[in-house]
Amino acid sequence: MTEAAGHVRHADHLWAEARQLAFDSATPIPAAAVALKDAIGRTLASDVHALQDLPHYASSAMDGWAVNGSGPWILAEPGHRLAPHQASPIATGGLIPPGAKAVLRRESGVLTTDEDGLPLLALGGNAKPGEPRNGQHIRDAGEEAAAGELLIKSGVVLNPAHLALAALAGRDELDVLGKPLVKMVLTGAEVVTTGVPAPGRVRDTFGPQLGAVVELLGGIRGEQIKVGDSYDEWLSALEEGELSPDAPPADVVITTGGTGRSGTDHFRRAIAELGGRLLIDGIAMRPGHPGVLAELPDGRFVLGLPGNPLAAMMVLFTIGAPLLAGLGHGTLPEVGEVPCGAMLDADPGRTRLFPFRFVYGLASPAQHAGPGMMRGLASADGIMVVPPHGVQLGEAVPAFPLPWGPPLPRPKPPEDKAKKTPAKPARKVSSGPVDWSALTG
Repeated sequence: MTEAAGHVRHADHLWAEARQLAFDSATPIPAAAVALKDAIGRTLASDVHALQDLPHYASSAMDGWAVNGSGPWILAEPGHRLAPHQASPIATGGLIPPGAKAVLRRESGVLTTDEDGLPLLALGGNAKPGEPRNGQHIRDAGEEAAAGELLIKSGVVLNPAHLALAALAGRDELDVLGKPLVKMVLTGAEVVTTGVPAPGRVRDTFGPQLGAVVELLGGIRGEQIKVGDSYDEWLSALEEGELSPDAPPADVVITTGGTGRSGTDHFRRAIAELGGRLLIDGIAMRPGHPGVLAELPDGRFVLGLPGNPLAAMMVLFTIGAPLLAGLGHGTLPEVGEVPCGAMLDADPGRTRLFPFRFVYGLASPAQHAGPGMMRGLASADGIMVVPPHGVQLGEAVPAFPLPWGPPLPRPKPPEDKAKKTPAKPARKVSSGPVDWSALTG
């Protein structure tokens, strides 16, 4: 530790150490009930059983008439009990009236009159002999599920069909595993959100992408606000005021910029005034060295991203992804390996993160990958993690996929090039006496 500018400086965390610390700092958010409309993509925390038979009443599978017995049938009012040889109109999904034995399709019946001019229903149209059979075109109660039957097992990731089934079962909410709600605080008075920026101004790169990346990493996109560069604006943005029922408190706050140590960088001062503590204060990596992770007394985490967009994404991937995974009942994101397509010199004490593209099966570091650039990341296949001692051409280097991209290809197992000579079949040895006559004749 060194003393500088009136505060104690700690050694930067190593890249792998920072990832693990961010993950270990997170306690999984408890399960909670959410409305069906908010449950898509969430992990079901408890089994869903049928509260009653599905369907819970016998219904018609066709438009037509509910009938009792054989025709012709005397027409009765809908919904009334049917006596033998009576019928009443019914629509698909309609409740089968008491006494009904089957449903006659509309295409199979004709309305006529008897000799006294009273209305009758008779077979006609394309009716088949014996139509309708007893129970024909009736959906029985409990046909899909009986009361108490398991419909959706806990642990599944809920899709639209699951939500429809839960609604059929009469559910308004589902218990799902906790997932972190993320608030985003975008800073910088020089940042503009539309158009081509004038000299001295820069275009907002975080607004269009940050919320989407948060969702890809397992978080819930929350409120996004923009503030200037004053300390009061910073402090106000990090404070939780009175919340409306529609605005629950965030689990994580992500800030952009302000993580350096100049007079205009307010992250650490604001955290200290709110009674928080720094968990990670600098990472021995580039780009993204000034990344910071803090925890406030109310349990919220504050992830400070550098102001340069590529550096910010590298910090988000390094400690933001493990943090969100830990809060959301996930596992520490895996780091794989790719064969490096270039020789990269050593940079003692620092891990370097490079967007890369696969070129002829080798991971080639992308061009346009400076801390303030996004062009290299936009066309990348993944991120390689170059250790401080560098890497040789063709050597395996740690790497991880992009949240929006496919997984890294698995390395092929080395082939055994030594060709094995097939063994000759063993000579069959007779157990009887040997005949030497062919050798001595």
